[in-house]
Amino acid sequence: MAASCDGSQGAVRRVGLEAAASCCGAGLWSVGRRLSWSCCSGGRCGGPIIMRLYFVKGGKRIWLSGWLQTVGFPIIASPLLISYFHDRKTEGPNTKLVLMKYPLFIAAAVIGLLTSIGNYLYAYGMARLPVSTSSIIIASQLAFTAVFAFLLVKQKFVAYSVNAIVLLAVGARVLAMHISSDRPKGESTKMYVLGFLMTLAAAALYGLILPVVELMYLKTKQG
Repeated sequence: MAASCDGSQGAVRRVGLEAAASCCGAGLWSVGRRLSWSCCSGGRCGGPIIMRLYFVKGGKRIWLSGWLQTVGFPIIASPLLISYFHDRKTEGPNTKLVLMKYPLFIAAAVIGLLTSIGNYLYAYGMARLPVSTSSIIIASQLAFTAVFAFLLVKQKFVAYSVNAIVLLAVGARVLAMHISSDRPKGESTKMYVLGFLMTLAAAALYGLILPVVELMYLKTKQG
């Protein structure tokens, strides 16, 4: 599940782990970082297969699949709550519940909303497309990330990023030219194309979110 690792979830995870590290030392920070990487890797590999299996077995609730991709926030919020109650014991009732600066908090909330929209679009595409097709399309977020990073944070294009953009564009083009070969049985061309476009829109939104997160941190440091 691509969205599980980017957007506001990544921002909140980073802040939460940093807060936990300040309370319990560098050891907890290292463990939390490895746990985060493991969860991201497992989610990216197994998530699309599980989601597609849900729809193949008769699942119809696209909103539920999109919501499940974003529902990790209570677990991610745990380090923040631990830090809050720890500080409340030492600093008293004046302890702030929100550890981030309020502009950063609002920006993270907006990014979280965009992430949830992207998750819904991705779930819609997974309901209409095979796992192989949707995975290739969603991988185009790397190309969108490179473009938006250039526009928002002035990150220069290098040979590797240009090569990735060209290959992903060609792959999407090939898929678009052969929509009848991998269309699931009983799926109309209209719904297949709609799923294709929804997945592409999700990839574009995911590609936008990561540069926005970096821009948010840059603006916060400058402020």
